[in-house]
Amino acid sequence: MTDPDVRAEIMTATYEALCEHGYTELTAQDIADKTDKSKSLLFYHYDSKEDLVVDFLDYLLEMVDERITEFQSADPVERLALFVDWYLYGADDGDLQSFHTAMLELRTQAPHNDRYREQLRRSDERLRVALERILEDGIATEAFVDHDPERTAALLIAAIDGARIRQLTLEREAYLDEVRAALVARIFDELLAESADFPVETESPSEIDSDSNAEATGDDP
Repeated sequence: MTDPDVRAEIMTATYEALCEHGYTELTAQDIADKTDKSKSLLFYHYDSKEDLVVDFLDYLLEMVDERITEFQSADPVERLALFVDWYLYGADDGDLQSFHTAMLELRTQAPHNDRYREQLRRSDERLRVALERILEDGIATEAFVDHDPERTAALLIAAIDGARIRQLTLEREAYLDEVRAALVARIFDELLAESADFPVETESPSEIDSDSNAEATGDDP
């Protein structure tokens, strides 16, 4: 794939098709129908549906890198709040909800698909390292008390990721807010130095993720 505009169009179509059909029922024709290209032209750029999905996961990872870079100008406490509220997406966006459901379906394929598993591992590693750096910077600036950033990051990601999965599968609208409140009360208050306060709220999760997905799909925020 050499033309970034063509790639962006196909990635946008893949996102829209995943929202509409989910991963399990997704076909190359579904994606082609979201573009002005035929199925045969789609496979001029990709040899298979799997190749296309692998590139889509890579494209999403590029968007994650951009979002993490945007966080860098904030202080560590605000970056931690932004990270949490970005990851704990809002449940009131129908397309976003459908997309994350499709991604959950895709994740179930990872134990049987080495390429999907590798891409998902890369994403997990990127998020974990980004969170560790936030915690390390907080210790360095004395905004956080001394602790083990690696273990804390692993715990936070497990809690947030688990919350997202439970919200998707159980359709509990308030679950994410409950988990955020518990993280603040049970974990973040223990991390913060006496001089620091954790933000009550930043941007709403739905606003943050809508912006992120707008970037990922080439739409204006």
